[in-house]
Parts: sequence; C-alpha cells; structure tokens
Amino acid sequence: MQAIQSYITKNKDRFLNELINLLKIPSISADSAYKNDVFKAAEVIRSSLENAGCDHVEICETDGYPIVYGEKIIDKNLPTVLVYGHYDVQPPDPLDLWNSPPFEPVIQKTDIHPEGAIFARGASDDKGQVYMHVKALEYMTTHNELPCNVKFMIEGEEEVGSVNLGKFVASNKEKLTNDVILISDTGMIAKGIPSITTGLRGLSYVEVEVTGPNRDLHSGLYGGAVANPINILAKMIASLHDENNHITIPGFYDKVENLSDEERAEMAKAPFSLDDYKKALDIEAVYGEKGYTTNERNSIRPTLDVNGIWGGYTGEGAKTVIASKAYAKISMRLVPHQDWEEITELFKTHFERIAPAGVKVKVTPHHGGQGYVTPTNFNGYKAAAKAYEKTFGQVPIPERSGGSIPIVALFEKELDSKTILMGFGLDSDAIHSPNEHFGIGNYLKGIETIPWFYKYYSEMKG
Repeated sequence: MQAIQSYITKNKDRFLNELINLLKIPSISADSAYKNDVFKAAEVIRSSLENAGCDHVEICETDGYPIVYGEKIIDKNLPTVLVYGHYDVQPPDPLDLWNSPPFEPVIQKTDIHPEGAIFARGASDDKGQVYMHVKALEYMTTHNELPCNVKFMIEGEEEVGSVNLGKFVASNKEKLTNDVILISDTGMIAKGIPSITTGLRGLSYVEVEVTGPNRDLHSGLYGGAVANPINILAKMIASLHDENNHITIPGFYDKVENLSDEERAEMAKAPFSLDDYKKALDIEAVYGEKGYTTNERNSIRPTLDVNGIWGGYTGEGAKTVIASKAYAKISMRLVPHQDWEEITELFKTHFERIAPAGVKVKVTPHHGGQGYVTPTNFNGYKAAAKAYEKTFGQVPIPERSGGSIPIVALFEKELDSKTILMGFGLDSDAIHSPNEHFGIGNYLKGIETIPWFYKYYSEMKG
C-alpha cells in the first residue's frame, strides 16, 4: 500500500483527463432533453469499472435511468464493501453566473486550491467523488492489494430523488449483499482537515399551485376585486415561519431530536469562522432559527425553504395582468426521527387550511427520504477514521451534514447494512450552484485514502 502515492503521481494527468471527459457529458437527469447524455455517462462509468479491474460489470435497466453495477469478488469468505454513488448531475442554471461553460471543464487555481480545481457541473457532486473510487480500485487491482470483495452501484437518478433505486435494491438483495456501504457524496470540514459525516438530514420536496380566476385578468379592471394568486401565495409562504424563524406547521417538530448540551458542545469544537463564512457568501449577517448557531441550523435542525416561485408575466417590459395561477417549489430538510411522508402530509394539510376564500390550492409531493445517523462505534467508522489519519496525519472530526442522501436509510432497511460517509468535497465547492468545482488535491487525496479504508476494514473484520 506504500506505493500508492507514487502511483498517483505517475498517473495524475491521466486521472484528471479521464474525469474531465466524464464531466463533459451533461447527464442532467431532471431534464429529458439530456436523456441520451445520461445514458452516455452510464456507459462511461461501465467502461471505467471494467478498466479498473471489475470482473463483472453490467448496465441494469430501470423504468428510468440505468444503474451501473460492477463487482470484484476475490474470496466469498472475505468482507464485501458496496460502493454507492451517482453519475447524474443538477441542472447548471443560471448559466450566466458561470465563469466558464458548465460542461467544458477547466482547471483554475483558487485561494483554497492553489494546486488547482476542476470547474464543471458534477465535479464534486458526484462524478469526481465517484471516480476516486474507480481509480482507488484500479490501484488495488494493479498492485494485487485488494484485501476484500468490492461491489459498485452507481445510479443516474439521485438528483431527482432516486426514483427507481428502491425497486432495484429490493429486487436485488442477494446481488447487493455486503458488510458495509461506502459513499463519497459528502464533504470535509475544511481543506486539510478531515471529517466523517455521521448524520444526514431527511427531505420532503413538494410543489404548490394556487389558482384564482379561470384566466389571466386585466389588473386595472379586476384589481382589488379578485384574489391575486401571486399575492396570496407570497402571504401563505411568509406565514410558514414566525418571527423567530420557527416553522409554523402544526406537529412539524413533534419528533425532532433535541441534542444534549454535551453533544452541542462537541459540535462546537469543529473549526469554524463566522466571518469567513459570511465573506465567502458575500453576506453581512447570518439568518435562521433563534437559539441555534449557524452550524446547528444547517445540520441538526429542520428547515423549510422555497426553491422556486413563479407566476404571471415575467418577460421584458410590462404586462398588467392578475395571473390565474401561481406556483412554488418547497423543500423541507428533516432531522432523524422525522418521517418524510408524515411531514409531507402535515404540510399539505396545513397549506390547504391556510388558503383564503377565492383561491384553490393543490400540493404535489415530488420526492423525499429519511434522515440517517451513522454510529461511531462500528468497524466501518473506525476503519475510515484510521484511513484519514493515515493520509492526512490527523484524526477526522465527526460532523452532521445538512444535506440529504435519502437512499442511505433505505439501504439499512433493505440490505441491513451500515453506511460510512467518506466525503472529500468542501462547502466552498459550490455544488448545485454556478461554478461548481473540486480541488485537484482533494480528488487525489481521496484516491490515496480509500484503499487504506479497505485495508483497515478488512483487518478489523478479521
């Protein structure tokens, strides 16, 4: 295993070029216009796994986009690691805020990444992090240092709620049998400071529609006499938080886990600069639920945010109308013990109840998932911590993430497996935003660290 650094140095340019070629593919699962590109990305992943040393690789069809499955079984008596990731990406909009085209990857130096970072949609979420695992396998098979069995399950619908993954997992339990699940779709606290994500928030995502008159109306002839769906939608959304930014949906907090003072004190030990945080976002002040710190608000507390709102005339110039309809997309990040389907129903009931006379309300659930907490006393966590310590020279810090990977809870339910979240991205990577990027140093460090996880985990399993 000591040869891994020299192997990475020798193959650095090839590792980067292969990833860049994958990033050029606009595999946007949310937009059917890119259907062929999503399938193309699946084929590239299939080929990459074969070249890395998998003995069996297949593209598994679903009712949507395919799942790429690969395996390298060296001894059925040895432990098996199942690697999960996704090859689909978020839409790149708004395009005018990108400094370079989102699917024409470029390498640029930044203050955080003086060695350079790859700027492209999907660089950090999740193509770059998936590809770390592919190259880590390549090293281990090339040097005959794979200490256990490995399986890969790389899907193409994560960014749209993993619509068909649950069916696939339930129908392929024997194929997916494993001892631990390894995912790199999270991040680290800071550059050079490793951390292991021990908690994920759940998610409920809905779309709301408010309808007033049966057609758009002249705002002069009808203004003030007919309910304006846009005005009403804005008021309804504003009422979802009180003056302390506490969510007002009845029953919303009933199952929220309240961490002890001791647990919150441990969280506070993580390095964090509020000034740097505000500077990075170009904001003058932070905002959120009263009584909690910034790091607590975005990890251990539930949230409700409007992701998009529209209606009426938004083109150039003026058009004086009262729109017939107004719409919004709303996501709720949930903490462990909050059931996403229950929360969705609570939202629907409340939103319909607060609608005034003169409008009709429709709530359409899109997707969701449960939160998850990873125990720190099992072999997967211990092996990951030891691997980070080996390559970074310091013990990783456990942290709860504000993000959601809904299928993690599903994996435990269906496969009876714990998941370890070894992320190498940073908060500053701008995932889901313009100018997404992934530091070259982080990418290569991931390739270096992952084989050590395999080694230590296999040793711990005996």
